[in-house]
Amino acid sequence: MRTDTRLTTPWRAAVIVLTVLGVLLAMNQVFFWNVGGLSLLTNSYLYLILAAFLPVVFIVNPLRKVPLAAKVGAGRDDDAPVPHESPVRWYDVLLMVVAAAVCVYFAVNGTRIKNFGWEFMAPTTATVAAFVLWLVVLEALRRTGGTVVTVIALLFSLYPLVAESLPIGVLQGVTYDLPTLAQVHIMGAEGVLGLPIQTAATILIGFLVFGVALQHTGGADFFHNLSMSIFGRYRGGSAKVSVASSAAMGMMSGSAVSNVLTTGPMTIPAMKRSGFSATYAGGIEATASSGGSITPPIMGTAAFLMVSFVGVPYTEILVAATIPAVLYFLGIYLQVDGYAARKGLRGEPAHRLPRTLTTLGQGWPYVLALALLTGMLFVTGSEAQVPYWVILVLLVVAVLRPGQTFGLREFTDFLVDSGRTLGNIIGIIAGVGLIVGGLTATGVSLSLARELVSLVGDNVVLILIAGAVTCFILGMGMTISAAYVFLAIVMVPAVIDLGVNPLAAHLFVIYWASVSYITPPVGLAAFAAAGLAKAPAMATSVAAMKLGAVKYIVPFGFALNPALVAQDTPGRILLAFALSIVGVYALASAIEGWTVGFDRRMPVLFRVAAAVGGFLLFLPTVLAAVAGLVLVAGSVLLTFLTVKSAPTDDDAPAVRVDAPATATA
Repeated sequence: MRTDTRLTTPWRAAVIVLTVLGVLLAMNQVFFWNVGGLSLLTNSYLYLILAAFLPVVFIVNPLRKVPLAAKVGAGRDDDAPVPHESPVRWYDVLLMVVAAAVCVYFAVNGTRIKNFGWEFMAPTTATVAAFVLWLVVLEALRRTGGTVVTVIALLFSLYPLVAESLPIGVLQGVTYDLPTLAQVHIMGAEGVLGLPIQTAATILIGFLVFGVALQHTGGADFFHNLSMSIFGRYRGGSAKVSVASSAAMGMMSGSAVSNVLTTGPMTIPAMKRSGFSATYAGGIEATASSGGSITPPIMGTAAFLMVSFVGVPYTEILVAATIPAVLYFLGIYLQVDGYAARKGLRGEPAHRLPRTLTTLGQGWPYVLALALLTGMLFVTGSEAQVPYWVILVLLVVAVLRPGQTFGLREFTDFLVDSGRTLGNIIGIIAGVGLIVGGLTATGVSLSLARELVSLVGDNVVLILIAGAVTCFILGMGMTISAAYVFLAIVMVPAVIDLGVNPLAAHLFVIYWASVSYITPPVGLAAFAAAGLAKAPAMATSVAAMKLGAVKYIVPFGFALNPALVAQDTPGRILLAFALSIVGVYALASAIEGWTVGFDRRMPVLFRVAAAVGGFLLFLPTVLAAVAGLVLVAGSVLLTFLTVKSAPTDDDAPAVRVDAPATATA
């Protein structure tokens, strides 16, 4: 454990108290307890959520942070204090008190804000408080989301001051004076209190706490051991374990970087020991970890925000995201298998691996928790209530289960980590609300979609390409949730107007916003993995981009073929899924230069044919499917007939994995 020089005992206690208050408040709203007969208006409830979690932001996040590389760099002692963990300063305390005070003030006046239209005509005290909270939210966003997204949020929040006088017609809109703008941002229903924070405060809190509970009760170790027991014995087994365990961790955490830092210390050294280069090992971990935001049943924050923007239950989003997530991780797995075959890399001896049934028997609470969560989401009437019941089951089992230690210390660690997670998410989402408010208040959000459609005509592919580039650029400077909210307002309506399925359009944005985590020049997940692997950051990012190639293609596939997001008849969905599996196989073989399953090195010409055929198989037309199958089958068959079996880089035969001495239990 690293020594935490910032969260001393008093500040841990403060985080715990604020977290408990915030979660109980959310449960009161979700379960309709109405404690004391008090029924909170939505705006008062949201202000109280901010009052609970904005102070946590200033406790756990210092004024300045060192770069990510310094936290995960080579040669660091695991027991050394993290460099950015400076003590809580007087200005942190001041920001905490001010944040709590102004939010409570607005919560107390929630009825007056609604009844007397304070959004446009507020008393002087309320207007001053609005300016104060505006600044506090921006600072919270800077500490949680970074400087770039904060500058973007500031510019968009000030944009209504000059919207009428801008020379660009599409950006012209309603203009506000500064006091009214502050009131609109803070007391209106489209600014800080807009759809993002409404979703976070009702649905997201429970799911985030569930993810933390799963980790703190041993879920991370269980999923790693289960991955080892299933995949460890096969060629390149350590890398396949990384893919599987990172996918499992993605169900608990939608954060690519935290996923890398959680699973990477276990998987990256194992991959290096088994023969993978440091660069490739870091790339595998980064690519697999960046899939967390698109992995059901607990996806990233942006997926929960989709609930409000699309207006569908979370279960429908969960179903829609399943096939693309399977394709994404299948692509990584096949590329890893091809690389391992080409390099002659062995798996781990069977006697050194945990046994599957034994691991499942030991980890039954985590399997039960995920099964309960998924099942209850489909059969209960309130998805917001479900995670709290499953959290209760997890904690009760952890306390009562023989051989597991989950006492007061473990419980307080769980509460502190929950507070840190919730505080950071609430800080980001509150700041993102300023972007939404700036676009909505001026009316520009409604006109931008029409202008985009008129600009590209009826060319849906062109607007998808433009959207992908925009998502990627925004993803370099913003969190996935921030980029998603912005594009859900600006670009997604235009894509939908051109005939793209709404769920597919929103998922397209999430996929491409998350691409920046592995793509140069930023690639935060890749940089974190490079630090753990002691590899060059940029080379690791390039390796991750190559391994995650499917992530660049799948979004275009489901945007053009809604069956891939389960928006068609069962027969068409199954056919599209089957064809896309063949497409992923072809793309993985082409990228890695190896026909997986046939153990042949694929010549360049056949690789090109396989890649083209693989892409065509994602398209919804019969002609594309037939052409794709012909190209894929032809390239694989010709490779099989014309190339010798199993050549390796040094022309030695590939080392095949040892057969297990005994059957897996």
